[in-house]
Amino acid sequence: MAPFLTFTLFTLYLALISATVITANAIFSQHFATTKPTPTAIKTTRLHFYFHDIVSGKQPTAIPIIRPKNAFGTTAMVDDPLTLDTKPRSKLVGRAQGLYALASKHDQALLMAMNFAFTYGKYNGSTLSVMGRNPVLDAVREMPVIGGSGVFRFARGYALANTVRYNPKTGNAVVQYNVTVMHG
Repeated sequence: MAPFLTFTLFTLYLALISATVITANAIFSQHFATTKPTPTAIKTTRLHFYFHDIVSGKQPTAIPIIRPKNAFGTTAMVDDPLTLDTKPRSKLVGRAQGLYALASKHDQALLMAMNFAFTYGKYNGSTLSVMGRNPVLDAVREMPVIGGSGVFRFARGYALANTVRYNPKTGNAVVQYNVTVMHG
């Protein structure tokens, strides 16, 4: 009789513990069950701006941080101005902040890991993140937009870049960007 009573009490104890855990989880999950999904419309935004990569002079915006003996692996940290026009002193709309590195042994292809941080208009405080291959000698390069913040939360899309001006003596360049993103 004692083993039966012990077994019964143990089973009752387990049932009580299980009921408590299930009830606690039910209360926790009920919180999420009552959360209503918010409908979000997918928006498409197209942006056009110029990226000024200044590697020479007294105030460069791109600084080499790794310089191996050969060019492969050369890496630069950047804080380049984004403007509305090709002129360096035109309206500033943001900064391109991140890095690029020569990631190909066979051609002039950069790995771009960059945030476009916007500082003007309705996009002020918002960012777009670009990460991808940039074969700089191609007339037009396409790189993926992999995310964003602010107005561009949940962004995905692509950036098309083409060099407008390049000075081989200084290394300075102006690159036109046409960016298309879908976001919430």
